[in-house]
Amino acid sequence: MTPIGLAHLTLLRLSPPELVSTAAEAGYDFVGIRVNAATEGEHQYPMEPGSPMSRETLQRLGDTGLHVRDIEFLTLRPDTGPSHWRPALEAGAALGARTVSVVGADPDRRRLTDTLAALTADAAALGIRPTLEPISYQPVRTVTEAARIATAAGAAVLLDALHIQRGGSTLDDVRALDADLIPCLQLCDGPLTAPNHLDLPARLPLGMSADGSVLQAEARVQRQLIGDGELPLAHLVAATPARTPLSVEIPHAALQSRLTPLAFAQRTLQGARDLLTTVDTHA
Repeated sequence: MTPIGLAHLTLLRLSPPELVSTAAEAGYDFVGIRVNAATEGEHQYPMEPGSPMSRETLQRLGDTGLHVRDIEFLTLRPDTGPSHWRPALEAGAALGARTVSVVGADPDRRRLTDTLAALTADAAALGIRPTLEPISYQPVRTVTEAARIATAAGAAVLLDALHIQRGGSTLDDVRALDADLIPCLQLCDGPLTAPNHLDLPARLPLGMSADGSVLQAEARVQRQLIGDGELPLAHLVAATPARTPLSVEIPHAALQSRLTPLAFAQRTLQGARDLLTTVDTHA
């Protein structure tokens, strides 16, 4: 069976131990944990190895049988170095994480590749592999470019359904990737065309500002449930190696304001399961 996990951005208001318990009760197979705040102003959970929250997270992982597949989030800027990534790697290693999500925010491709290679070497010593995510509003925005940089650095690529569509990549770009480059696929839904304007909720998630780009706002607070949008998700899943783990990343501020975290987690998981049924039917 294809394992399905719950990405922390889906329910970022939950602490890591709360996320584990919610994901387990909803029926997920694994979780992604945010050990490093992705944006300025976002709440930083105290996940240092040995901290009370790290120990509690490990306890709940043991009690539920879930595991941490990935940790996030590292932004590789021109001045990013070991002092920025080592605390996150150590926090992830304590949880047994296998990958760490990164984004290329350095426009100098050679320097970015060197930075990612240095991170990859440090992460390998802890059993973790960086996954470079092409993000539509960052310098590295296409699957092809992310794959080129990741391959040169010894890293992998993190595919995200929304950013594939918004960044101008195609299913053929995904099919062209070596299987070893795809440890996970993040799923959500949305319209085929990026919105020109979003009616944002009055209360935005931690770290999210009302003056951010539309693409960023959509990605952070207004993704759609699987099956509610127009993205070619069944074809995307079919374009990746069989049984590639799926991570549900669906921050949906409006719906989350009306549902409990457990009810929302259950809704998102059911959408992923329904999608897999469709993929299997047309295989």
